[in-house]
Parts: sequence; C-alpha cells; structure tokens
Amino acid sequence: MVGRHPVLEALKSGRSINKILIAETAEGGSLSEITGKAKAAGVVIQKVPKAHLDSITAVGAHHQGIVAYGAAHDYVELEEIIQRQTGHDPLVLLLDEVSDPYNLGAILRTAEATGVQGVVIPKRRAVPLTETVGKAAAGAMEYVPVARVANLVQAMETLKAQGYWIVGTDVDAPQSYTQITYRGPIAIVIGAEGKGLSRLVRERCDYTVSLPMLGELQSLNASVATGVLLYEVIRQRG
Repeated sequence: MVGRHPVLEALKSGRSINKILIAETAEGGSLSEITGKAKAAGVVIQKVPKAHLDSITAVGAHHQGIVAYGAAHDYVELEEIIQRQTGHDPLVLLLDEVSDPYNLGAILRTAEATGVQGVVIPKRRAVPLTETVGKAAAGAMEYVPVARVANLVQAMETLKAQGYWIVGTDVDAPQSYTQITYRGPIAIVIGAEGKGLSRLVRERCDYTVSLPMLGELQSLNASVATGVLLYEVIRQRG
C-alpha cells in the first residue's frame, strides 16, 4: 500500500499489516495518526531514506513518505490457536526468529501435514507471511493458522498456563529428541538456522532436545529439523 490515506484506512479497518516504512523526512498531516494506530496494533514501523521509498514504488506513484506491506494472509490470536480442535492431542509450533521465507513456507506445509494446531512467530527479527512464504507453503497457509506475537517468551508462558509442555531444539541438549514423551499438550520451539534458540526462549523451555549430527556441520535447516520432530510426535502418538 502506497500513500497516507490508503495506509490509514487499512489500519482503521483492522487489516493485517506486516511493516510500515516511513521516510525520515516525512512529517505533519495524518502521519501522527498513522503511527499512533500502527503502534497500537503492534505493527513494525521503520524509518528509511525517502530515496528508498522512491526506489520501491512505481514511477509516478505519490507515496507521500509512507509505504505499508500487508500480510499475504490474516493472522490469528494465540488464543484461537489454543482453542482450535484438530482431533489429536494439542500440538503448537513456535518459531524463534526464523527469517527465511522458504523455510517458513516449508514449515507451514509440514505443520499442515502433521496436524499442528497453529504456528506462532514473533513480530520482529522474523519473516512474516509474504507471497513468497505462501508459494513455498503450497497452499498450507490456508489451513494452518499463524499468530504473530510481540513477545515469544510471553506466548510460551501463556501456553504453559494452558497445560502445554514446551520442548525446544538445542544442539547442545544432553538428550536426544527421541528420549522424551510427546503425549499430551506439547509446544515445540524451533530456533533460527545457525543461531538456534535465543537465551530467554531456551530458559523458558521445559525440555531441550538435540538431533544427532554425525557430519561436520552442527545445525540443520530449520524446516528439516521441524519435520524430524513433528514426525517423531506422530510416531509416538500412533
């Protein structure tokens, strides 16, 4: 979306917006109302040079110092995921700063195939639902609800209060992913490729598990690690 009026109306209507770019020199008019509503909705706001907005908008487009990126699919609230019934034991997937859209798309596809209630992603330092994610998900985005939260640790605490056990992946975890039981309400946390789980997220996990790495590399693609764990859940639950 380009221009102040379209962006303001999108915010008023409650449309899902991933991020708003505002020119560093922009001021006055409806800008304060836009930023106020965006902050209230938890939308990420980023100040950029005006030249950047010129470069990403069509020739002749009057962006008025503001461009917004809408989500390729609407997000849901975490509570909606918790209440969703799949016919199986509750299973939620949380992603800690996964930034690659192809990884997220592949993860959504696997989540749909394995009966996951929903996926939880953070608003910052993580890829949102984009058209690229949708293509990589091959239709799964229509069936797997995604919640975008301001604080992943708080989301974990909410799940714990609802009776979920939190299992995180960690290359240094002493126990293998096959050594714990995945029956009952389970939330699995997958970290960013290479970085793994952030410290606060790791500390909030009830268990951390590792996947065996027999080669020289010490981390798996995030979508591959997700698939391994989710199918272990299916295997144990029969």
